[in-house]
Amino acid sequence: MSDCSGASLRAASRRITRLYDAKLRQVGLRSTQFSMMVLMDDRAPLTVNALAALLDLDRTTIGQNIRPLVQAALVDFTTSATDRRARSIRLTPAGEALLAEARPLWRAAQDEFERLNTKDTADRLRETLANLKFA
Repeated sequence: MSDCSGASLRAASRRITRLYDAKLRQVGLRSTQFSMMVLMDDRAPLTVNALAALLDLDRTTIGQNIRPLVQAALVDFTTSATDRRARSIRLTPAGEALLAEARPLWRAAQDEFERLNTKDTADRLRETLANLKFA
């Protein structure tokens, strides 16, 4: 296998991200921020470390993506109810409203991807990605 196969995967990943980001731009979000907000909504309360683990990202990357959401008053920090030393992150009412506005845009990006590549191909790709093994 040549080194180019990895480049092809990274290029495809960037193109998919651009597709989702283009749809979400209407509400001022990037796909990474949308994913974080969905997890905050679905699994609240979450610490930054828990969010980082769920997204397989480091704390620094999470912090860089959360900062604009905090500045826009879409998310805020609270002291964890289970550990007073830890801080949980949660959506504010404005964040919940923006997420509700963004969900149909995310769905539209998925629909467009499936239209361009067929639903069967998209389903097989999701299954393949979900079953990848890493060291």
